Amino acid sequence: MDFSLTAEQIRFKESVVEFARRALKNEALEHGDPREFYWEGWRRCAEFGIQGIAMPKAYGGLELDLLTCVLIMQGLGYACRDAGLIFSLNTQIWTCECPILKFGTDEQKEKYLGRLISGSIVGGHAMTEPDSGSDAFSMKTRAVRDGDRYILNGTKIFITNAPIADILLVFAVTNEQKKFGGVSAFIVEKGFPGFSVGKPFSLMGLRSCPIGEVILQDCEVPAENRLGSEGAGSAIFNSEMEQERSCLFASQLGAMEKILEDCVQYAKARSQFGQPIGDYQAVSHKIADMRVRIELSRLILYQVAWMKASGKRAPVESSIAKLYVSESYVQTCMDALQIHGAYGYSTEFPIERNLRDSIAGKIYSGSSEIQRNILASFLGL
Repeated sequence: MDFSLTAEQIRFKESVVEFARRALKNEALEHGDPREFYWEGWRRCAEFGIQGIAMPKAYGGLELDLLTCVLIMQGLGYACRDAGLIFSLNTQIWTCECPILKFGTDEQKEKYLGRLISGSIVGGHAMTEPDSGSDAFSMKTRAVRDGDRYILNGTKIFITNAPIADILLVFAVTNEQKKFGGVSAFIVEKGFPGFSVGKPFSLMGLRSCPIGEVILQDCEVPAENRLGSEGAGSAIFNSEMEQERSCLFASQLGAMEKILEDCVQYAKARSQFGQPIGDYQAVSHKIADMRVRIELSRLILYQVAWMKASGKRAPVESSIAKLYVSESYVQTCMDALQIHGAYGYSTEFPIERNLRDSIAGKIYSGSSEIQRNILASFLGL
């Protein structure tokens, strides 16, 4: 297992860092915590090729291997301060584009992938419901076959990109008797009859990422828009989660690297009681622990990427990565705030916003508790 990076991979990551520093300066972030989506940043990312990093060149993508994709997200997390934009990008790539590429028909790929990659349409996926968050497969949304179409009824909640999405990958029960094997996935366009979206939620963090409610009221979806076979929804969902848990959280690794650099610089420059605060072990040990968390996060993320690129499944490793990186990010943000004291608590600086953004990572893509459940089940408990 060799995680040595090629010259091309290093070049890709460096180019993303340079691009993000130059082109993704969301001016609204300099004047507060915006709740508007950064459309200009989205378009610039599409021009650079971010939305197509994992997609074939035939559809306009860059067709990069998974480790290079991880490096790109790591670079974005390091250099782009708009965590909401990064979250929206990851949602579209791993939970909409990748399932369509892997499970879609040629017609579905041709119809949607090119436009998703170019940034002309926005995608996402809709699984969570008001009464089924972590218990995702207890969903109440139903899809009933009616000739050459399906009729969907139900409500999805806390759906990333929903307020701006042109298409969503919606999961619904098609056979209640089969339970895990009775869930199907559908590519639902916002213009389909019976489809509507509620207003965006006001959340603690990730405020520039539109997250909302999806209402399906006798929503008519052509049968040709079912993704994969009937009953394949659970397999599709699990497949996308493995990739998302490695690539999405690479952006948190990048963010931790930037926080570490800032804390080292601050600990050298800030003096109290006649010496730099970095001379005190109470501060330096916090910073040392940041470095440990970063290195361990890097190793597990790169391992998952290597396994997936080798054609192996990584349910345990991706759960470990998601659990460890998300909790490490929260702790790193907490320590950074403590090191900066009142400045860290002030909204004039990004430190408190980083903390608010980080906490969501322990909830989305399967909560920390769910990841521990997964690990326990693989241990036979």
